[in-house]
Amino acid sequence: MSAERSRLEEAGSRKRHWRRWGPYLSDRAWGTVREDYSPGGTAWDFLPHDQARSKAYRWGEDGIAGLCDNHQRLCFAPAFWNGRDPILKERLFGLAGPEGNHGEDVKECYYYLDSTPTHSYMKALYKYPQAEFPYQQLAEVNRSRSRTEPEFELLDTGVFDEDRYFDILVEYAKADVDDILIRISATNRGPDPATLHILPTLWFRNTWSWGRSEERPMLYSHMPDLIEIRHGSLGPFHMRLEDCPAFLFTENETNTERLYGHASGGRCYKDAFHEAVIRGRRDVVLPEHRGSKACGWYQSVIEPGGSQTLRLRLSPEAPFIDAGFDDIFTGRIQEADQFYSFFPDGAPADAALVQRQAFAGLLWSKQYFHYVMEEWLEGDPACPPPPPERQKGRNSAWVHLYNDDVLSMPDKWEYPWFAAWDSAFHMITLAVVDPDAAKKELALFLREWYMHPNGQIPAYEWAFGDVNPPVHAWACWRVYKIDRKLQGKGDIPFLEGVFHKLMLNFTWWVNRKDTSGSNIFEGGFLGLDNIGVFDRSAPLPTGGYIEQSDGTSWMAMYCLNMLRIALELALYNPVYEDVASKFFEHFLYITSAMNHLGGTGLWDEADGFFYDRLRLPNQPSIPMKVRSLVGLIPLYAVDTLDPDMLIRLPGFRRRLDWFIKNRPDLCADLASMTRRGQSERRLLAICQANRLRRVLSRMLDENEFLSPYGIRSLSRFHRGNPYVLRVNGNEHRVDYEPAESSTGLFGGNSNWRGPIWFPVNYLLIESLQKFHHYHGNDFKVEFPTGSGVWMTLEQVAAELSRRLSHLFLRDESGRRPVFGGSGKIQNDPHFRDNVLFYEYFHGDNGAGIGASHQTGWTSLVAKLIQQSGV
Repeated sequence: MSAERSRLEEAGSRKRHWRRWGPYLSDRAWGTVREDYSPGGTAWDFLPHDQARSKAYRWGEDGIAGLCDNHQRLCFAPAFWNGRDPILKERLFGLAGPEGNHGEDVKECYYYLDSTPTHSYMKALYKYPQAEFPYQQLAEVNRSRSRTEPEFELLDTGVFDEDRYFDILVEYAKADVDDILIRISATNRGPDPATLHILPTLWFRNTWSWGRSEERPMLYSHMPDLIEIRHGSLGPFHMRLEDCPAFLFTENETNTERLYGHASGGRCYKDAFHEAVIRGRRDVVLPEHRGSKACGWYQSVIEPGGSQTLRLRLSPEAPFIDAGFDDIFTGRIQEADQFYSFFPDGAPADAALVQRQAFAGLLWSKQYFHYVMEEWLEGDPACPPPPPERQKGRNSAWVHLYNDDVLSMPDKWEYPWFAAWDSAFHMITLAVVDPDAAKKELALFLREWYMHPNGQIPAYEWAFGDVNPPVHAWACWRVYKIDRKLQGKGDIPFLEGVFHKLMLNFTWWVNRKDTSGSNIFEGGFLGLDNIGVFDRSAPLPTGGYIEQSDGTSWMAMYCLNMLRIALELALYNPVYEDVASKFFEHFLYITSAMNHLGGTGLWDEADGFFYDRLRLPNQPSIPMKVRSLVGLIPLYAVDTLDPDMLIRLPGFRRRLDWFIKNRPDLCADLASMTRRGQSERRLLAICQANRLRRVLSRMLDENEFLSPYGIRSLSRFHRGNPYVLRVNGNEHRVDYEPAESSTGLFGGNSNWRGPIWFPVNYLLIESLQKFHHYHGNDFKVEFPTGSGVWMTLEQVAAELSRRLSHLFLRDESGRRPVFGGSGKIQNDPHFRDNVLFYEYFHGDNGAGIGASHQTGWTSLVAKLIQQSGV
């Protein structure tokens, strides 16, 4: 057993708390809903980047490549100054939602390069320009650009020309549970000597200023290279800073003079180090070396190609930094290499690099997320009361919510808050390296301080009551299976525990999202932002409602996921056979409605595709013939029943056979329940074989959905044939847009009208594998459509997996499609192997778009590489 695997076992059995310290500091805490106390819920405006250095955060902290404990009592992160910037580089800069021409966007170059699951070793890279950071230029140019123009990025400003920047590598290694070694190495990539100030910074999250009787903790120093740390619940700690020339101390308190024009008791403020370092003011720091925020101050001039390395150590004791320091790092790096040695023998080294960085990005994207809704709604005793609008505003119906956990974030800068359906996909990849953590997070979303009393799972902080696709049951089942394979046995208590809570959520869906009681579901935007003709989360401008192909298909898939879990539990407790029958029957009703309601349901026989239908008051429903993912999602509703399981569950089999005999009207569409497939399996699916072929003929057509890099979210057919719907004198339109969105729906920073998205592609691959499991090698389709090349569905799934993986892998010319046309990133040896895992990808050329560090669900590439070896 590897050393890291041993640490995971100790953490899982609660013998040793190896996960107490980790990269749980957010990349951005400003501009969030939690920190917003405005009347109108204008979070971006209430606490912008310009105020972040001066205002104490109420709910969580941020920093660059930082570290904190699992309750964010004590935080650490380095800050930098190049001698030219107007402010210290304490946090990553980016544009707020209203500033960017495609919504919010980080404007920095940083990479998460390595991490083990217990964070026994971590490595991140930050590229810091030597010229003045172009804050104003980035804001002004992006603000002036339209939605049809590309975003103006940091590389476009010229600050990296002639390689005039520092590569700053931040590494952490755990000598023990609470003994953390820190190494910061700065290398001058430029042609001339350059000045760099490094300020390794310790601070406490401010828990004492809000009038809730929290004791103020203390940092202080009586020795040249040692900071002592005293916190009531964390206990005593020390930080040793090798050869530190100077310390600076202040308080993590709001600078009321700068922000509000009045002094606040004469204390020093959160932004004191900016004034002390940049403007030479010593009156703004605490001369007695005591406070709640402290840093070491290292100044150097680094020669071209030269480096400076800082060594620090955070621990309960105060050990000196000696020759053994680097040996510990060497050992932890070797252990990380050993842990990740599961990569297939003989597989390309580049694929191993991509996979390792995908795991690293996922693990670095953990964040301490704190949000106590009751306190946020009521306000704090020591602060002005929140505006009265808050009591009926955003999330006011979620007063039970109490978040105080380390969670996986989609992207710690662009989306520094959990999103329920994103998290489900994160857990698939996380389970490969840390199934215990994956199970705990999935279960957490179903606990009573997360899930609404009515059974709804919270969506995301901007609107907890919004509706994400119901993929939680799928994720629980998949993680259970991954864990079972790794451990050699299934975790039945986990599966049974989540199943009971999932039944509450399933009931919420049935009661809330089937308006007519016809088993055709709505659901709103369902995570697919702008994919529809209308904003699907808002009342329709036409009146009426949409019968959603994707909403109905998600529910059919949900039925099958719950059926699968119930059957597994029934092997241990026969009482679940009846429950399995309930989900089997519900699946039949949904499938029948999907295929037959009103004649043909949501199926269009002429086009061979599923469409949403617009149901207007007192009028026939209108099919909205947009060829998009909503017509492919019916493929997700598929599973097979093995004969061995049916033999072991006679009660369920009797019920199944009764339905086949007595309800042929419902069973006729079940692709087939009566015709046995490979190994005598039975197939449960929305799509019969002939409809499956017709849908796949469009999905695998290069002029429609099939891209060199996966399946597009909207058919390329609509590039020359936009869909136009005219209702009540108004025109509503959908065009093929393979890159950024030209519309403002949902802020305009996500686009489902052409680009490639990893989570939906991953589910399509899995669905094709299930169909193959039933149909076998005799069922073949053209790939691509019209090519004359015929493949089994298993081969099609493998080819889609290969195309997705090759978004990140070097091609024959050494270029990575994800990097698009950027010559420097493609060719520079200091850039080209630092991979970014974007939110989505250009539908034609594969370039990364949207959030640049979405190693949440895009980390699924690690799972694809693990399965195929690429």
